[in-house]
Order: sequence, then structure tokens, then C-alpha cells
Amino acid sequence: MIGYYLDLALRSLKRNKVLTALMVLAIGLGIGASMTMVTVLHVMTDDPMPGRSGQLFYPHLDPLPLDYRQNSDGPDAANNLTWPDAKALLDARRGTRQAAMAGGQLLVRPERTDLRPFSVDGRYATADFFAMFGVPFERGQGWSAADDAARAHVVVLGDTLNRKLFGHGDSLGRTVRLGETDFRVVGVAADWRPQPMFYADASATRFGDADQFFLPLSVAMDLGLDVNGNFTGWGEDHAATRMVSATTSWLQFWVQLDNPAQVAGYRQFLHDYSAQQKVLGRFQRPPENAQLYGLMAWLQHQNLVPSDVRLQLWLALGFLLVCMTNIVALLLAKFLRRSGEISVRRALGARRRDIFLQLGIESAVIGVGGGVLGLLIAQLGLWSVRHRPDDYAQLAQMDVSMLLGTLVLAIAANILAGLLPAWRACRVAPVLQLKTL
Repeated sequence: MIGYYLDLALRSLKRNKVLTALMVLAIGLGIGASMTMVTVLHVMTDDPMPGRSGQLFYPHLDPLPLDYRQNSDGPDAANNLTWPDAKALLDARRGTRQAAMAGGQLLVRPERTDLRPFSVDGRYATADFFAMFGVPFERGQGWSAADDAARAHVVVLGDTLNRKLFGHGDSLGRTVRLGETDFRVVGVAADWRPQPMFYADASATRFGDADQFFLPLSVAMDLGLDVNGNFTGWGEDHAATRMVSATTSWLQFWVQLDNPAQVAGYRQFLHDYSAQQKVLGRFQRPPENAQLYGLMAWLQHQNLVPSDVRLQLWLALGFLLVCMTNIVALLLAKFLRRSGEISVRRALGARRRDIFLQLGIESAVIGVGGGVLGLLIAQLGLWSVRHRPDDYAQLAQMDVSMLLGTLVLAIAANILAGLLPAWRACRVAPVLQLKTL
């Protein structure tokens, strides 16, 4: 029976090719525009650490004085931690793993004579960084907590940088000069690139390239290496001491908590720590300002999606609504014009639900055509997004779920649009129509 209705639908659509083309074009344009922006939003809000995000948390303290005036255009100064606070959380070891970190950019001075010095982005971090985030290694491993304490001059290279410096040879144990200092290679990480780069500073590029080196944070502080990120101070510290100052926030901090009991305990620990610092006169604001964010909640708190992207999404959805309204009108006109044919079928014994199913299948066929066209338009739209200068533009790619979602949305939208016309056509009184034949 379904095959019969499908054959009737195809015959009906072929009888008026112009009207069919207009309906397919309308739904294709609406679906293509909306799915372009839905895909961009999906990329920007997707879970960067599937399987791990539920155990990763960001502690948020508020050491700012009461009279501190936040710059409305800049990131929240309390989003980062000061070194004394980060060290206190590290030493407390209340989580399964914990790591403090900051971004940096260093000049690489290759040993190869055919390479000139060049700058690369990387990360200064404590030892748990690799195990907590599940950084994959091509060879070797990260450094240990003992290396952190000893301020060992060791480095983990990203695979791209490693191949640029050493080709396909084994680089473990070899020396790399970063800035003015030599570092011994202890590991080569795969080009690990979670998107968005959730662990980076709020002022950094969250959808950029992968980090190409990882150094112990203690060494970076000892050497006074340049930091990429938001240095916010509210005291009178000299530049030479701002990294260790209690009135300068610049570090990011993540902790792994494996169960609800650990989460509740860590949240209470943050409250108690803030209360203690307030008693000591260092914190001025209420201890209740201390928060513990899960990874996805932290990304939402950071508001990574630009307002213009959200606006474009709403405009695209509005355009889809306009297109579907036109589809309803076109289908209503098409179905009512076939009242005589429908009345004859009713008189021959067809039930209303049979007519409704036939017209619904016809709407679904139009939806399939519109979905295929919508996919092509969406791909064209994503191609144009990828040529924009925004840092997230290069990620505008449809995955399998979005491809299937586009087709399902097109078919579902057209079936819904066809409900009213199909119902209205089914309500036509056969007797009145047969009299006119």
C-alpha cells in the first residue's frame, strides 16, 4: 500500500512540475540556511571532552577587593586564579587529579640550518595535566610531580612541531631550545586539539590550533617566560613579582572529581577556603562567591558563542518559518484543487485515513527533495563560513549526525506543514464534489 501511495505521489508531483519545484526550493532554502547556523552553533557548543567532561571541574574563587571595578569589555578578573590560591588547591589534593596551567608563546631555535627561528603556542602546566585530560602520546610520556618540584627543564612536544624539528626520527632525550633555554624532550603528544579549547584563558583564542609544546609551570615561572592570557592585578606589585603575587590573577585550574561525593566535598572545601582567606583579611567578598563549575557549565559561563552567531541563527530559523508557511499555503492550494479526485476515491471506499496517509506521503517526498537541496545549500553556506576570518570558521563542518539531522528535519518539517492541508482535504464532502463532476 505504501508503494502504491508513493507512486500516486510521484504522479501528482510530475503533473505540476513548476509548483513542485517551488515547494522543493522553498524548503531547501529554509533548511539550508537554518542548518548552516545550527551546525556552527553545534560546533561551538559541542562537548570538547566526551566521556571525560562529567569528571572535570573548574574552581572559581573571588579574591577581588570590594572596590574593584570590572571592565565591561574585558574578561572577569576572578575567572583566573592567583598563584597562592592555585598552589593552595594543588597542595590540598582534594581531587583525583588537579592541574594549574597558563598559555604561552615561545621562539623555537632549531638546530637544523635550513630552518629559521619561529614562534609557537604552547602550555605551561603541572604534571597531572596529561593524565587528567587524557592527552594521547605518540611516544614517551609527560613529566612527573617530582620533575615539577625539581623544576626540571623538560618538554613535551606536539607531533607537528616534533616532525618539523626532527622529521620522523626519535626525538626522546634530544634537546630543543625554546626562548633562551634548552629543554630535554621526554614525550611527543599527538596533535591533541579539543574544540573549543576549554582549558585556555578567556581572552585567548578558543578555537585555534593545537598546543605545540608543554612545559612545567614551575620552570616557566622561574624563567619568567611570556604568558598568553589575561594578567589582572589590583595591587601595587612590581612586574618581577606579579607571577607569584596574591593580587594578580592569571592561572587556569582544573580538577578531576569522579563521583558526586567528591564534588560536594570539593565545593565545601572551596567555601571553607574562601571563608578562611576572608578571616585572614585577604578576601573581602562573601565566601558564597566561591563556585565549582562542571566543564560544560564553565563554557556556558564563559559565553563562547558570539551574539552575532545567535542572531544569525534566529534569523535563519525565522526564514525557515516563513518558508514553511509558504509550503502550507502551496500544499493547501494543491490538495484542495484535487477535491474531485479525492471525492471519487472516497466514493469508491477509501477511508479518510487512507487519503490522509496518501497526502502525507506526498508531503514527505517533497521533504526528501527539499532535504537533499537543503544539504547542498547548507554545505555551500558552511563553505562560506569557513572563509570568514573568525577563529571558529575552520571548524564549520557537518558530521554524520548533522547530515542525518538535516534530512530528518526537512522531512519532518514538510510532513508537519502538510498536516493542515491534508486534514482540510480529507474534510471535503464527497457528495458535494461529485455533483460538480
